[in-house]
Amino acid sequence: MSEQDLEDYIGTKEKVTAILNKQQPLTLEIIRRLNQNLGIPAEILIKPYSLMKTSA
Repeated sequence: MSEQDLEDYIGTKEKVTAILNKQQPLTLEIIRRLNQNLGIPAEILIKPYSLMKTSA
């Protein structure tokens, strides 16, 4: 699945990139969409993970 495919479930290209690069966490709404539409278990999506620090 490409980043462009994920836009249907996550939102803009920028948001998809930020989430995949661990710069932004998954929201509850995105977790629900990924679970319902792609069959990804919610238990996997809600596991904690560290975000990467961005330079400002």
